[in-house]
Amino acid sequence: MTSRPRSPSLVACLLMACLIGLAPVAARADRIKDIANIAGVRDNQLVGYGLVVGLDGTGATSKFAQQSLISMLNQMGVNLPSTDTISLKNVSAVMLTASLPAFAKPGQTIDVTVSALDNAKSLRGGTLLMSTLKGADGQVYAVAQGNVLVGGAGAAAGGSSQVVNHLSAGRIPAGATVERAVASNLAQGDFVQLELKESDFTTASRATEAIDRAFGRGTALPLDGRLIQVKAPHDPGQRIAFLAQLENVNLNPGQPTPKVILNARTGSIVMNQLVTLDKCAIAHGNLSVTITGESQVSQPNPLSGGQTVVTQSADVQVKSDKGELIVMPAAATLGDVVKALNAVGATPQDLLAILQAMKASGALKAELEVI
Repeated sequence: MTSRPRSPSLVACLLMACLIGLAPVAARADRIKDIANIAGVRDNQLVGYGLVVGLDGTGATSKFAQQSLISMLNQMGVNLPSTDTISLKNVSAVMLTASLPAFAKPGQTIDVTVSALDNAKSLRGGTLLMSTLKGADGQVYAVAQGNVLVGGAGAAAGGSSQVVNHLSAGRIPAGATVERAVASNLAQGDFVQLELKESDFTTASRATEAIDRAFGRGTALPLDGRLIQVKAPHDPGQRIAFLAQLENVNLNPGQPTPKVILNARTGSIVMNQLVTLDKCAIAHGNLSVTITGESQVSQPNPLSGGQTVVTQSADVQVKSDKGELIVMPAAATLGDVVKALNAVGATPQDLLAILQAMKASGALKAELEVI
């Protein structure tokens, strides 16, 4: 009689799972490509002007659209006697914007954003005529043409109208063809340069040490808190392989600066986890003034010879909410800050003033940036 192998008990399985969960997990470090860019490897902005035709009566009459249409038709051998005979209800003048990626070659396609330059009601259903896209140097780098895709809807009946999303701007996926490549010096010289996305001497030093550990001492040299110079092979093929290894080198970057971002227009406030406070007290209270007016008519008695006079009766009410005092302990965390400010019932607009006052008093240990 053969005995069946015993299956592990439930307790043993749970114990094994707990041991696995308690096993130390290596902290995930950032890669060079996450915190830095290679100098010269970037996108380039392109801009152009063109005409969108084929609109369903949603175009607009503008002088520059008329001039552009006349010039284009003249080049095609169509002579127009007067601009008064042109109806531009189906035409709109537009501006074109696009981003030319790094290492883009002639023949590749890029997306184009189309934005109405006049008061056209909608670009839905329109077609962009062939237009050039130029760079900051005035050279033509791409040519755009195609059907405009607009995400939204609009409807009108009589004097009523309803619009969903923005109809005066659209996009042409793969609507431009690259005609000129941007020169790159990546394969030239003995060095390549890494540009940190945020200046930090600690991160620059740690990145240099990580590169030296991966490729040998003296490979990297920090020039300042943002720029790192790295020795690279001369052969183009070897240089590309070297850069592929370089951008995947792991390191532990320095901690960011404690910062509080305030948006005065929207009342948005964002704080990172390094924000702390010294011991301080926060008082909060609201003062509201309400003024209401009412018109009254003073009617004279009959045969008194008086005149009817309209007078104003004003009612002014001042309301002061009860103020509260909150004492923050030393080295308070971000959670303590948020909890305390919520406890006093501070609105986003109140938080702007409170945080500015805390920064002025020296209690807020963070940079305060207003955008």
